[in-house]
Amino acid sequence: MMPSAARALLKGVALPVASALVLGLVMQFVVGPAIGAYPASVALQVGISVMLAVSLNIVNGYTGQFSIGHAGFFAVGAYVGAGISYYAALSGIDPASGQQPSQALSNGAWLVWNDGQNFLFSYGEWRMILASIVGGCVAAGLGYIVGLPSLRLRGDYLAIVTLGFGEITRVLLTQTKPQIFDRDELAATHAKDWVIPPMGGATGFSDIPAYASLMWVWFFVAVMIFFAYRVKQSSTGRALLSIREDEIAARSMGVNITKYKVRAFVLAAGLAGLAGSLYAHTGQVIRPQEAGFQRSFEVIIFVVLGGMGSISGVVLAAIILSILPEALRDLSEYRLIVYALLLILMMIVRPKGLFGVREIWEFWPFTRAKKSEKKVITP
Repeated sequence: MMPSAARALLKGVALPVASALVLGLVMQFVVGPAIGAYPASVALQVGISVMLAVSLNIVNGYTGQFSIGHAGFFAVGAYVGAGISYYAALSGIDPASGQQPSQALSNGAWLVWNDGQNFLFSYGEWRMILASIVGGCVAAGLGYIVGLPSLRLRGDYLAIVTLGFGEITRVLLTQTKPQIFDRDELAATHAKDWVIPPMGGATGFSDIPAYASLMWVWFFVAVMIFFAYRVKQSSTGRALLSIREDEIAARSMGVNITKYKVRAFVLAAGLAGLAGSLYAHTGQVIRPQEAGFQRSFEVIIFVVLGGMGSISGVVLAAIILSILPEALRDLSEYRLIVYALLLILMMIVRPKGLFGVREIWEFWPFTRAKKSEKKVITP
């Protein structure tokens, strides 16, 4: 028989990761070719929106805090991940072809530098994964720095602090140096030249290698959803939910309020940074406006309309609200009006979001039957 530890590892890590990889491969090789180039690019952005919604749900949904500067962590992850990939690729330009990173990788995934052969996982993609992990860690570190003092605040005061962080991030990104496009110029730089990094300033950071394919984006979407669900079901998740319901009662039961709030903030910031780095690697030109309030507000809408604390709810809301503007594109000037009316209608019909605090499977008949069987009736 399989040892219990190995069985737990298989069930807790190997199977979810394998399932996520299967989803990514299906999106890349089945869905992508079937829907075409432009819908596939929309599917990439839908995946990014889902990751942002799931990450913010940890703070605003599980813990009941009100963060409105989430885009700041998204932008930090995007710039850090893009900077690592771009300058690593620029310093390693293929001497045979002399191609820039954006030219050598114009087709996105499946290319390698050394011999031009096609592989399932290229060197550039592994570099993207490493850059995304670093971007997520940097964003998580900033989440700790911002969260430790500010999460002692509540309500509107916390919202103001997080909004300020997003705006400060946006302003700082506009003050970065112009982007370096020449390999010789990059080789001539010194450590002091990177005190203010060359990230493009107000014009944005361009020519980022497009390593992130449908497979990688949706692989990380599935991994992030699974991670958020495991957090919700863990002792940490129960502590966060208790803080949301009644902070005073949670403290009286021995829950360290500050510790768990900071933990939620760090997790959410790190996941947002990971999403930001993947966004940068989809071939986008990233600009300081990525840290602005508009992006944060979009993610807040996903969480509120999906249901504060409901993973399946925010995922479904992010998918619907990301596809809806594209579906209404033919309506031209009426598109935004129809979009706003649909949002208002949803808030009227479902004021607590699509699923409230529940998950979609809790509405299934056999799930309700199982719950009723577990109830113990005492005389």
